[in-house]
Amino acid sequence: MRFAFLGPAGTYGEQATRQLAELEGIANPELVPQLGIRAVVQALAQGSCDAAVVPVENSVEGGVTACLDALWEHPDLTVARALVLPIRHALLGSGPIEGVSEVLSHPQALAQCSQWLSEHLPQALQLPTSSTAEAARMVAGSRFRAAVASRQAAAEHGLQELAYPINDVAGNCTRFLLLRRGERAAEGPMASLAFSLHSNQPGALLEALGCFAQRGLNMSRIESRPSKREMGEYIFFVDLELSEGSTPLEAALAELGPLCEHLALFGAYPITNLA
Repeated sequence: MRFAFLGPAGTYGEQATRQLAELEGIANPELVPQLGIRAVVQALAQGSCDAAVVPVENSVEGGVTACLDALWEHPDLTVARALVLPIRHALLGSGPIEGVSEVLSHPQALAQCSQWLSEHLPQALQLPTSSTAEAARMVAGSRFRAAVASRQAAAEHGLQELAYPINDVAGNCTRFLLLRRGERAAEGPMASLAFSLHSNQPGALLEALGCFAQRGLNMSRIESRPSKREMGEYIFFVDLELSEGSTPLEAALAELGPLCEHLALFGAYPITNLA
């Protein structure tokens, strides 16, 4: 099987992909790195890969908006499994830390290490890249550049470990989703869905969320994203904890449907926590 992930080699996405493939019982997956989260999803949607692994939420910086938007735009994709992976960032480089004047990494990684960077490298310019491993590749051989990336990326790109760990929150972790093509399941311990309301009326969101509360469905996450059509119009992304059997979820969706302009169940799926 071909798995698309956010590359190049050495990203946390690659680590998550290998773990998820193992959980799926796939012994020798073919890992296909992509440049950007949207490209990861497109590789699956267009059929060049059989599965895709994308980050959806970080415990420090919140939702990964590109993943949420991609799920909304591709109704033919389903969430098959989730994995919570601990994130431990390192500062990597080829020269001494005293000479670092530029720090490169994915914007989320820079944000997750912002306090450490402000204390230890306050004068260094922070430059965003498409992934942590791409940052490691770009700084290889430089005496004044460093990357925020994983220890695995250091080994992949021949870099020295200048400091570890440097993330501001010790319990930093990211939830990754395994996406497949096919029918979206309605049974499993966790479900993800999104909806937009007919109009922005007082109490409209409260009424919609009441469909879950009345059936004892606990929301573990809710996040809003602009619809991109007009100011003040939003799409609401919700994760629900499910008990055995799908009856409460099906009943909630049946009641929620008439309140929504659009309603999409991304799937119900198992989740593994390694953090």
